[in-house]
Amino acid sequence: MPRLLVVDDDLSMREFLELMLVKEGYEVAVASGGQEALDLAAETPFDLVITDIRMKKMDGIEVLKNIKALHPETVVILISAFATVETAVSAMREGAYDFIPKPFQLEELKAVIRGALAHRTPEAERKALQDRVKHGCHFGSLVGTSPAMLKVYDLVTRAAQTPTNIFISGESGTGKELVARAIHDNSPRARNQFVAINCGGMPEQLIESELFGYRKGAFTGAAADKPGLFEMAHKGTIFLDEVAELTIPIQVKLLRAVQEKAYRPVGGTEEKTVDARFIAATNKTLEDEVMAGRFREDLYYRLNVINIHMPPLRERRSDIPLLAHFFLEKYSRELGKDVRKMSAYALDILSNYDFPGNVRELENIIERSVALEQSNIILPESLTLASFKQQGRILAGRSNQVPAPQPPEAETALSGLGFRPEEKETPEPLPPGSLDEILDRLEKRLLLCALKTAHGNRQLAADLLRTTTRSLRYRLAKFGLGELNGRKIEEELDQFEDTRTWPGPLGPVWPQSGLDIELTLARAEQYLLERGLAKAGGSKSRAAEILGITFRSFRYRLSKNDTDDE
Repeated sequence: MPRLLVVDDDLSMREFLELMLVKEGYEVAVASGGQEALDLAAETPFDLVITDIRMKKMDGIEVLKNIKALHPETVVILISAFATVETAVSAMREGAYDFIPKPFQLEELKAVIRGALAHRTPEAERKALQDRVKHGCHFGSLVGTSPAMLKVYDLVTRAAQTPTNIFISGESGTGKELVARAIHDNSPRARNQFVAINCGGMPEQLIESELFGYRKGAFTGAAADKPGLFEMAHKGTIFLDEVAELTIPIQVKLLRAVQEKAYRPVGGTEEKTVDARFIAATNKTLEDEVMAGRFREDLYYRLNVINIHMPPLRERRSDIPLLAHFFLEKYSRELGKDVRKMSAYALDILSNYDFPGNVRELENIIERSVALEQSNIILPESLTLASFKQQGRILAGRSNQVPAPQPPEAETALSGLGFRPEEKETPEPLPPGSLDEILDRLEKRLLLCALKTAHGNRQLAADLLRTTTRSLRYRLAKFGLGELNGRKIEEELDQFEDTRTWPGPLGPVWPQSGLDIELTLARAEQYLLERGLAKAGGSKSRAAEILGITFRSFRYRLSKNDTDDE
């Protein structure tokens, strides 16, 4: 039976947690302060310690340090109504498993405790994930242990041993080329060339000569014979990526090469043979392309002998933690940074995000987070999700989900968020403060408006902001608003700066039906970046200075919003 220690100077909280944990089947001891907790831990090692952060004489961070010094394998979870990003970073650096802001939901705490006891220490957790990642990398860089991926591995294993042509379907970013490489690497052709051809990335006028090669004098500039990609792939594998982008005339010539294993170089008279396995892929539905007359039916049947479908990431969410840690290790190593840990809340956000860009988007998010992170922990603030793809917002298991489309009032409130500098001859002034300070003030106002509308009900406020209760609690704790209710909410809002006087999208009229806080803040950031760039006369370094951020951060934020064209 796991032994747990609860440390809190609030008697009611100690008794509440003790009663709840005993009912869950744990052996529980309690301590009213840090020194008492250390005395108990010195006598008997505990499997897990839950401690409040803000206590008299010895705070939770000190308890954490001393517990870890006594028993490094003991898991420590911190709880607090005054949690901040700085506190989270400090706690994680000292080896905390997680921190949970008050008030918390019982099921949430129970789930964190179960997960913590399963791994025991952050180091053990990371090692377990690494072991699972290694176990999941059955084929090259493919990562995942979900049933959908196990099915893919099985098909790859069986298909690799045959000379049969293969068609890989799936959305963009799911890893279709990785599957093709895995098939090649596990086939009898592995010693020979794997030639990947991006059919959508070649000009129509050049694609035939690139595929089949050409003879000297075939056209102006053909000063010598040049072998094509098909010749390079002899005895190996040809991967035709985005095959649906090929024009009908090229499809006709490709059909002969696939069917007869023969082709004719441009300007040549003799036929050449190619002994290669063809693997094709596209993010389009090839059956629809055939029905629309944009893809030849006979070529479709020649390529689609064995079909392997790559599932989108949203259909294999259990693989997200594995992939996130895989990319975290990869980019920490490549960028020379010591970022080895993700906070449980950051991982929770990723696990409940829809990832419209699939694995490629997850990799991009982790790379950007590692590049910009100044601590050794990935926190929620480090994640930059693609907010412009509204269907991919965080839903995180809400029981009462709000439909994805914005209500009319929210649409009105968000009108003008796509502001461009050229829309007005005289650029509007920026609000005072740095970019992050402006966004923080806007976020705080939105939180207060939601709480006021919801009469202090956190669940309703979360629904109004199109977010989760856990995300709401985290945001409230960040601004020290966790304990606000009733009249205090109105007083705080009355004293708070009226952002409706700000320009552009920064002063939306709060709609009683709510609005999406993620989308609003992302659009506001985009607006501020553009305003700063306009004020700086197009100079990015000057715009970064105006907005009080680093040049590197400015470029990354522009890239995040797809506005950096350099």
